[in-house]
Amino acid sequence: MCKFNKPMISADATADERRSLMFDALYSADLSEETEKKANLTYISWSQAWKVFKMFYPSATYKIFTNPNTGLPVFESEMGLMVHTSVQADGIEYEDWLPVMDYNNRAMKSIPYTIQVYDKQSKQYIEKRIEAATTFDCNSAIQRSMVRAIARHGLGLYIYNGFEHICDDSEQPTNNVTTQQKGNGNQPVQRQQNNSRSQVKPVQTPVKDEAATIKEEIIAAKDVTSLVSLYLDYTEAIESNPELKNLLTNRKKALKTLNS
Repeated sequence: MCKFNKPMISADATADERRSLMFDALYSADLSEETEKKANLTYISWSQAWKVFKMFYPSATYKIFTNPNTGLPVFESEMGLMVHTSVQADGIEYEDWLPVMDYNNRAMKSIPYTIQVYDKQSKQYIEKRIEAATTFDCNSAIQRSMVRAIARHGLGLYIYNGFEHICDDSEQPTNNVTTQQKGNGNQPVQRQQNNSRSQVKPVQTPVKDEAATIKEEIIAAKDVTSLVSLYLDYTEAIESNPELKNLLTNRKKALKTLNS
């Protein structure tokens, strides 16, 4: 059971004072019994995050935005698929955008496509195929996005301070079969990846280097809070780039030393 204490708020407290006390309480809530470790990363399911958040804010609500052109809860551009959610509590609404990603945290599209990645063994760039997103992938991204929106209110944000993921209960696939948890049950189901590659012509996507921009923002960050916000905005790019990840971690340590 989550360990937390609701703050004592005086009747004459201003809205900002009340919200500040609630943020501190949410941020300091002990989620150790709600989280689990997988591959050295800390995870919390969307259902656990929502349960604890409603203990603090019984009237809290969430929203899943739909594309006005399609009516679907996913937005597509040439860069990939995105989902858009928000969580509202005490008159404050935080929105979150999150790419639909595969188990390697690579952006997915509605069709398969290829990217170039550096292979350490051959010491050269090779093509990697990214499969087309399924409705399951989109639903998983929506739940992850909602947890991130909750974290912006304070709950579980300390997990991001360690630059670890907060996401829903999805497993990493083995070979060509992915084992996942149904959203409404406990029995695992299997999802077979599409192997009929000859039926769809892969789309070659040029490699766009946004690392330089992120690197500049990390170096320019003045406090840990700014780094956390930066990580939330560029989770996929940072997690897929060891250089950026190390720079972020080292910058966090340096800022903590300066502020101590």
